[in-house]
Amino acid sequence: MNPIAFKIGPIPVHWYGIIIAVAIGAGLLTAKRLGRHFDFYSGLFEEFLVWALPAALVGARLWYVLFQLDYYLAHPGKIIAVWEGGLAIHGAIFAAIGVALLWTRAKKINFLRFADVAAPALVLGQAIGRWANFVNQEAYGSPTDLPWALFIAGEYRHPTFLYESVWNLLIFIGLYYFLKSKPEPGRVFALYLVGYSFGRFFIEGLRTDSLMLGSLRVGQVISVLMIAAGLVLFFLANKMKRKVQDGEINPEN
Repeated sequence: MNPIAFKIGPIPVHWYGIIIAVAIGAGLLTAKRLGRHFDFYSGLFEEFLVWALPAALVGARLWYVLFQLDYYLAHPGKIIAVWEGGLAIHGAIFAAIGVALLWTRAKKINFLRFADVAAPALVLGQAIGRWANFVNQEAYGSPTDLPWALFIAGEYRHPTFLYESVWNLLIFIGLYYFLKSKPEPGRVFALYLVGYSFGRFFIEGLRTDSLMLGSLRVGQVISVLMIAAGLVLFFLANKMKRKVQDGEINPEN
């Protein structure tokens, strides 16, 4: 597949950018729709994206550079060459969470409820965005003779971008309907951390382009840490619910 969709004069417009734009748009519409159930005002998520998108781009690039540091120290001019590839989703997620923590504090919005609403939107965007990897013929797995293998880089391989896209779509459906039941703040976000990371851990093991930390795959290490963080958050949300029910905490405070 030609990675260039069309040209505007001499300027090429890549499928990668189009797909990422669609992913962002789908995530935004989803967040706005879900946000209405929690009285988030119109325009809230657009305001957030003004800050979060640049931070996510920088975070995704810096994360990739950090784990390819020897190469980029030798070629510092390549650090900003994002058009050559090299964006890591974990860096984007952590940067966006950092911005959300600061932004919701400034706006006096409950961060955990905001994160609950953002989580289904984020994972839907991830499900769509993985198809940008298909267009660029990247984020694929090891050779296999399974019937659903795709011909990539001269061999039939695990389509790991497809695996993650399907997994993320399933996570989205589960989180979307769970959020509509209005669970305790933080529980949907916690399930995102656990669910996405659980699938990513196993899918990462099939990939051939993993960022490495010594002999460990960075994606798997981070997945384990995110699962642990999600389980702790889910437990704390349940504990908070019990304290409210027992009258130990005023839910309006």
